Amino acid sequence: MILPNDFIDELKIVLGDDTDKYITLFEEAPFRGISVNRLKTTPEQLFSMLPFEPEQSPFYSDSFYLPENAENIGQMPLHHAGAFYVQEPSAASAVSLLDIHNGDIVLDLCAAPGGKTSQIASMLGGSGLIWSNEVVKSRASILLSNSERMGITHGVISSCDPEVLCSRLSGYFDKVLVDAPCSGEGMFRKNHSAISEWSREHALACADRQLAILDSAAKALKCGGTMVYSTCTFNYDENEGVVKRFLECHGDFEPLEISHTAARKAFVGNGIRITPVEGGEGHFAAVFRKNGDSDTNIKYYKYPLINKEQKKLVQKFIEDIFVVSPELVPVIIGDKLYLMPDGLPDMGRLGVIRSGIFAGTVTKNRIDPEHALFSCAKPEQLCRVLDLPPDDQRISDFLRGFEIDCDGSGYTGVAVGGIMLGFGKCSGGRLKNKYPKGLRKNS
Repeated sequence: MILPNDFIDELKIVLGDDTDKYITLFEEAPFRGISVNRLKTTPEQLFSMLPFEPEQSPFYSDSFYLPENAENIGQMPLHHAGAFYVQEPSAASAVSLLDIHNGDIVLDLCAAPGGKTSQIASMLGGSGLIWSNEVVKSRASILLSNSERMGITHGVISSCDPEVLCSRLSGYFDKVLVDAPCSGEGMFRKNHSAISEWSREHALACADRQLAILDSAAKALKCGGTMVYSTCTFNYDENEGVVKRFLECHGDFEPLEISHTAARKAFVGNGIRITPVEGGEGHFAAVFRKNGDSDTNIKYYKYPLINKEQKKLVQKFIEDIFVVSPELVPVIIGDKLYLMPDGLPDMGRLGVIRSGIFAGTVTKNRIDPEHALFSCAKPEQLCRVLDLPPDDQRISDFLRGFEIDCDGSGYTGVAVGGIMLGFGKCSGGRLKNKYPKGLRKNS
């Protein structure tokens, strides 16, 4: 593998004597991993159904290395069900540094494709709020799809310029993650084409853009809150260089000490760096606290009122599907029913794509449920569930869009090993498949 000389020179600054070891690791396979989604399962429940045995990662308690014999992970029914997110282990390190607690309001400012959003939601456990933003709209669509698959209920997805978003929501968030776009040096071992796209000039341009995003993010964080800055690249300029410039311009922020035995210490700001030498493809992270007194003037979302007729329709819809109703606010906008978390800020002109759950489509005298409603549910919440083991042929058929055998009648959730996958409508011993066409397996 031929690496650019400029890249090797930069590498020597941050790796020193380990530079040659890093280069020799290009002869080995890159690290692969998964992060368990506790909104849907536990490591113990998940591993009892996997055909291989994952190994604990040192970077996050719910992150695990995949063994070499783990193949076609993205095609597994448990992946379709959102039981786990395919995530390189060192990429899971940044969120673990946010120190998330139940009820926290968290911003993932550069969120697509959604691995770190999924981690944050898993740690929140269905409480608080995770606001996930992605400025590139095509990537924001992928973020939305992954968020629905992972069963996130207390979330907002937006596609908005960071400066606009953070200025409008100034001082609103307890925690902010800036996993900034970077030159991607941590991608080199698993994507060799990324090497040809790298240049010293591009890395420096990335550093300027990262600082601008971080400057915006600082506004969104409330005083006393925590912000994590991270990249998947190695060089000094995009990491310590950005941290140093940020701290010089923001006297109200202080770097926090990070205790992490599996990572190497950064040169500035108490950050950490992970490389293939440490057992991950590549990540940098630094943690800051914002000091001072809180000064925010957040306007809150005015939930549209539901008239009596709509209220009866929604109540009948919920009672027909749920034994235990979701603790969310029903909102009808046009012909769409959403179930939203309470206490949302005003979302006008912030490029919001989705808030809460897209629960159903309203017609004149009924509401037809949507996939996200079942994906976000737990089997014990539903009136009717067909729960099948992962190796049951009906699960494979369901994922391909076929009808399957099913007793009973009415809208019925389909679960794999106790984890919600989707739904269909049962009638005459058959389940009419409602699994979205864009998510179905081809074979």
